[in-house]
Amino acid sequence: MMQDRTAPASTNRVAIYIRVSTTHQIDKDSLPMQRQDLIAYAKLMLNTDDYVIFEDAGYSGKNTDRPKFQEMMSQIRQGAFSHLLVWKIDRISRNLLDFATMYKELKDLGVVFVSKNEQFDTSTAMGEAMLKIILVFAELERNMTSERVTATMISRASNGQWNGGRVPYGYNYDYETKDFSINPIEAEIVRLIHDKYEEMRSLVRESRYLNEKGLRTRAGNLWNPVSLHIILHNIFYCGDYRYNVSKEGDRQKVKDESEWITVEDHHDSIISREQKERVIAMLDANKRLDRKRNTYQSEKYVHVFAGLLYCGNCGKPMGATPAAAKKDWQYSKYTCPTRRKLASACNGKFTSDPIVGEFVFNYVLNMLNVQKNFADIHSPEELQAALLIGNTFSYIDHIDEDGLNDLFNMLSSGKIKGTVFGKSTKLKKKKVVSELSKLRNEKQKIERALDRLTKLYLYAEDAMPESEFIIQKSKLTEALDEVNEQIGFSNTDEWNQSVSDEEFVRRASEFIIAQKLTDRNYVSYKRLATSVDTAVIKTFVQGIIDSIIMDAGQVKQIIFKNGLSHTFIFK
Repeated sequence: MMQDRTAPASTNRVAIYIRVSTTHQIDKDSLPMQRQDLIAYAKLMLNTDDYVIFEDAGYSGKNTDRPKFQEMMSQIRQGAFSHLLVWKIDRISRNLLDFATMYKELKDLGVVFVSKNEQFDTSTAMGEAMLKIILVFAELERNMTSERVTATMISRASNGQWNGGRVPYGYNYDYETKDFSINPIEAEIVRLIHDKYEEMRSLVRESRYLNEKGLRTRAGNLWNPVSLHIILHNIFYCGDYRYNVSKEGDRQKVKDESEWITVEDHHDSIISREQKERVIAMLDANKRLDRKRNTYQSEKYVHVFAGLLYCGNCGKPMGATPAAAKKDWQYSKYTCPTRRKLASACNGKFTSDPIVGEFVFNYVLNMLNVQKNFADIHSPEELQAALLIGNTFSYIDHIDEDGLNDLFNMLSSGKIKGTVFGKSTKLKKKKVVSELSKLRNEKQKIERALDRLTKLYLYAEDAMPESEFIIQKSKLTEALDEVNEQIGFSNTDEWNQSVSDEEFVRRASEFIIAQKLTDRNYVSYKRLATSVDTAVIKTFVQGIIDSIIMDAGQVKQIIFKNGLSHTFIFK
């Protein structure tokens, strides 16, 4: 049942939630009593007649799987209410964990929670304090639950029972007999992966080799270094089952070896222990070598345009690597990750600092000169001619009309403070959503689902069958592993800026770069990069540019931080 009222004055809009669990309660007028009490409270204490009543009759409070509750939360997430009012806290949920989760969401959304009978009003200091006490106990329950779950799983693993997860590539699993068997087709590829790594000693080269031969993962995807590393480092392939290796909540961190559970000869092997030991030793040696290389490169090289460049063909962020060292200059190359894995999958060409830097800095220079001399410019056509001065732009036919007009109108308004790259413009920013951010959000969702599934299996009143639990957990774990693989691969191309005072560095870089651009008609990027610290150049570029789209190795589009977007039409 839902009732709407229109408020005459107050800006408060209240969601009133009412629940009873039995027919007896309904017959004894529990619902009408709660309804009347809460309407009166909304009028007298919250000063509003604007409310919506959500009623769940005959539903238990042990979980939040109730139709009107879910409808109410959906509307709250859309910003429909300022307050959530209940008769007692247990009307929302008898499960502290569910309540704690809901309350955190309400707080993040800026919605005030009020319990009429318990006098919890989170808009007051006392109400907030009392609620925090409840949440402390909820956290205690959560930790105790986690410990019980861990102990149960470790006990099962010690007895040789599989705790679910992704069925390793190369094997099949029978959920009725609870036995693993070798998948003959996949097993041949597993053997090839091990043999080729011993031959090539490079995950990048091996993934390219497999992809060019037309071999694919179980999901039909291209092989990448991360997916190969998982197989090569996994002792499951020599017949052993190992559990409790990774830390809870972070599969990238490994527990102390004393905590591992290992059951030898748990199932049929595909790879001999001798070969597995050799391969793992090679992986570890290469890891140590890569760590030394990365340390050296991080001290010497900075990828100026890392994190900004996107392949115009497939849309993927381009990865950065140092180019071959020159006597007088070391610069970066940028490659499409799709093409890197399989040349035929994307025709996006690589590019480099000399190409991108020359274009970007001369275009920035032209924009600054245009701003300084705008009194002599009378049309978008004249503006375009001034922006494309120089041999650097010889392959450009014209600039897309929308972006050109945006800049012309901005300069014509005379409202610009500072440079055309400042924050004073009111253009809508064309934001490029990070693929890595999407993957991390997806990872969090899957991890929460795994946590809920495990608790349901171990502690629900109606216990889930073990076979169903293992099947569902396997599906979720497989999805999580795939996401982790993609995150691991993407992280190799991710740039993470670390400065002690970002604003100071930004201002300093702007000053230094400004001195280099003053009274010039042309910028030699090589000369700039060899006379100014590349970290300063990178900070300057990251401060004014949001993203750069590449096409055939050339700059196709520049999206600036202030919302300006210029697309270049090739001849």
